Amino acid sequence: MRLPRSWVAAVLLCLPLSVLSPLAAQAEQAVQIAKYDFEDGTTQGWGPRGSGVAVRVAPDTAHSGSGSLLTTGRTATWHGATISPPLEKGVTYAVTAYARLAAGQPSSTIALTAQRTPAGGTTTYERVGAATVTDAAWTEIAGTYTYTEDSTELQLYAESSDATGEYYLDDITITTDTDPGQSGVTSDFESGTAQGWTSRGSATLTVSTAEAHGGAASLLATGRSASWDGPSLNVLGKMTKGSKYTLSLWVRLGPDTASGELGLSVERRLAGTASYDRVVAPTAITAGQWVELKGSYTPAYDVDFLSVYVESGSGAFPFSIDDFTLAYVPPKPIETGIPSLKDKLSFDVGAAVARAQTLGEHGRLLTKHFDSVTPGNALKWDATEPREGEFTFGDGDYLVDYATEHGLKFRGHTLAWHSQTPDWVFKDGDRDLTATPADKALLLKRLENHVRAVVGRYKGRIQTWDVVNEVVDENQPDGMRRSPWFLVTGYDFIRTAFRVAHEVDPAAKLVLNDYNTELPRKRQAVYNLVKKLRGEGVPVNAVGHQLHVNIEQAPASEIEKTIELFAGLGVDQQVTELDVSVYTDFVSSYTAVPAEVLAQQGYRYKEIFDVFRRQASHLSSVTVWGLGDDGTWLSSFPITRLNPPLLFDDELQAKPAYWGVADPSRLPPLTRRLDAPKATVKVDGERERQWDLLPDAPIARVGDLAAGFQARWSTAGLAVLAEVRDPTCDKADTVTVRLGGTAYVMKRDGRARWFDTRAAKGGYRVEALLPAEAALGGKVPFELVAHDAKGEVSWKGELTLTAAVRQTTAPRGTPVVDGVADAAWARAPEIRTATWIQGTTGATATVRALWDSGHLYVLARVTDPALSEASPNPWEQDSVEIFVDPGNGKTKGYDDDDGQYRVSFSGKRTVGGTFDAFAVKDNLTSAAKVVPGGYVVEASIKLPTITPAKGGLLGFDIQVNDATAAARTAAVTWNDSSGQSYLSTAGWGVLELTG
Repeated sequence: MRLPRSWVAAVLLCLPLSVLSPLAAQAEQAVQIAKYDFEDGTTQGWGPRGSGVAVRVAPDTAHSGSGSLLTTGRTATWHGATISPPLEKGVTYAVTAYARLAAGQPSSTIALTAQRTPAGGTTTYERVGAATVTDAAWTEIAGTYTYTEDSTELQLYAESSDATGEYYLDDITITTDTDPGQSGVTSDFESGTAQGWTSRGSATLTVSTAEAHGGAASLLATGRSASWDGPSLNVLGKMTKGSKYTLSLWVRLGPDTASGELGLSVERRLAGTASYDRVVAPTAITAGQWVELKGSYTPAYDVDFLSVYVESGSGAFPFSIDDFTLAYVPPKPIETGIPSLKDKLSFDVGAAVARAQTLGEHGRLLTKHFDSVTPGNALKWDATEPREGEFTFGDGDYLVDYATEHGLKFRGHTLAWHSQTPDWVFKDGDRDLTATPADKALLLKRLENHVRAVVGRYKGRIQTWDVVNEVVDENQPDGMRRSPWFLVTGYDFIRTAFRVAHEVDPAAKLVLNDYNTELPRKRQAVYNLVKKLRGEGVPVNAVGHQLHVNIEQAPASEIEKTIELFAGLGVDQQVTELDVSVYTDFVSSYTAVPAEVLAQQGYRYKEIFDVFRRQASHLSSVTVWGLGDDGTWLSSFPITRLNPPLLFDDELQAKPAYWGVADPSRLPPLTRRLDAPKATVKVDGERERQWDLLPDAPIARVGDLAAGFQARWSTAGLAVLAEVRDPTCDKADTVTVRLGGTAYVMKRDGRARWFDTRAAKGGYRVEALLPAEAALGGKVPFELVAHDAKGEVSWKGELTLTAAVRQTTAPRGTPVVDGVADAAWARAPEIRTATWIQGTTGATATVRALWDSGHLYVLARVTDPALSEASPNPWEQDSVEIFVDPGNGKTKGYDDDDGQYRVSFSGKRTVGGTFDAFAVKDNLTSAAKVVPGGYVVEASIKLPTITPAKGGLLGFDIQVNDATAAARTAAVTWNDSSGQSYLSTAGWGVLELTG
């Protein structure tokens, strides 16, 4: 169905307020959903009905304005002018039109009639209104229309009692008390019909009662020819531009389909040009189960076609759909009485946006709080040059014009990236480019052409460009990502991109942008690259720190170290993509994020922006990667889950995260939590080995004051170690611990029987033993405050008394990895798995460890008389899992060099870690042998991110999985009792490297 562009732009997408009633209109007023006045010189979607009929805009007469629609060439009474408006079942419409006969035509009856075909029925013709019309004056035709059945082929047309009469129509309006753009759509297929769903290709759609999510019926798609072929529903008129909608659909794999991915998308067209927007990315569907696809969508473009459709990630397997809903989300006005962020900060504060975020309440939020914008996708290579030499700047132009109109600065993102770059860039015909001189020259020329075209188009209007994005890989010996750019050109693509961008727009600030710069290894790798490039004269003006962080990692102190390090290079710095995930791992998921977690997020934003304020002289801008939680990439990355990482919630209302930036005094109270393991320590102010088993819990810096602490428990009480960073010594310097209603005050230069202090680099250390009733599993309210003359920093929360952190040692040695214990293993002490996380009996192992200059070696002897790999899931097979954290970070979540290395009894290997274990997947070498009563696993694990040395500490644990047939029936570890070793390194034991 194709509707007139002016009707869509003005009515469906709510543009001219003169055409549509505003949202705030009185409820009793009719909503005008369409008006055809033909003033734009087009037929506005009206076409001929009948052979030989012609319709055209006539400028010689009009009811109002300067034109009307003339119908000629009729030879039957039912011939005339027709249109297909998206009228909704069950809604009453008022239809009004003005008609006049052509000069010299005899009087006749002109009627407006609706033609429709009920699902499964025969076509019906229903009179809407009629009047006697002459050639002397304009006559009004008015009536109402309602239909109550699922129907197709709905048309509204004009006919005449005179089979050959010619007539004019003008000022046709359709109104209703219900706004179609707010009334939503539902499909449950209980009527036995497809309820308006049609195939996008060759698929056959059948209402089936074999499976249903709700009720007795669903819609089955079979005979598909491609991934995009399947059910589609026309929603033109059901969505208005700038309004937000939630879409939900239940899907199920078809018969004899074992696996597949299904997603939900929108197709929009304007003047024959199609575009596609993803609502829900293709998601793995479990065979035999209904799975909900749920997402939100905000139309942001003028369209003359709009549909929602189901597609597969790949393949053309059959599937069923059921219980579809499209629901309008009423906009909640933004809070206008709260401080504007841009007024609270001394540097620019920006947001990443798409076209939709410039409309309605999103646009009002953007202009209230932010003074800079970054396009999320509109200026990436796939958006601007999808085919060589064919540039598309529609979205880029729109956003740059919007920024100019609203006085916003603009950051261009991004010119060269390994992702979202079309395949043609790295090919010569069907051949992949390689590192030959000719291919290098070709690729660099393409890059130069692209940069000249894109930067040149916006010269003087885009102040800052992310020239290259994510080019560093700290896990490579030279620190460079092995992207096609680098493999073909080496460093020259970076040099070329910066050189050309500077030539085209010398006034633009040029940025090298990357993620994880707050982590020490990545920080140093990016620093080395920037220093190298600037030393060569490459015009790298600024470094962009993306800062995709979470509510715990990385510590704010590491963010500050990064800014301080790059300040020494004399470059400007920008935070380019800030968000704070509520998760510390890549697997967990909330159905509703607890208020306590949102409060923690608020405090996290506070400590991060405290860093930014302190470092404002080195920082020109901070960009948040989105406006509100309704539009964040983290809702689908790395998995689909509820993840609200931004300052404003789904309804664009201020969260604790906002107050953490704008006014921390309004943050809600927060109870922090920390484990305190069992241990006996000597209170002498020295940092003995026990304290090195875990990292200090950081207390964020205020001014020059910061601290970190740990606690241990024993029958003697609660031991506390605090490391205080305070470079100036004065009488006010104290650490106060509040425990059991008592405050224990320790002066910087003091000591007593129960506490001791020592000077430490940049400050001092306090160690104390405090009276406390302590037992395993106990909860202890705890507060620690470090004071100086200018203020204080504090931690308030609850300690959980846990079991001791297990320790073992690994002597130096290099065994042969063949599944047979050679002589080197005799020097290694033996540990045993005895911490049950599933079941209470089953397979166990004795384990030894060795190390050398580049590896950790592990030997596990497993007692397990019955071995099985029947399950398709590796963790449900008889296997050994080796957990290694080279830095012993004890984080809730994995750093990219942390690994879960699994070896089954038959030698099958699987590796787990961040982002599909990209940085550790090649670290494992192993051998396995079945022996009487069980099996032996011997493994070598590379340690490329550290330099192993005597005295080094590694986070370490072992887990044995015991399978019976196709199920895991028991699992046991050495130290971690949480059952979460695959998600978090916090509960692992510690391995010390000895001589």
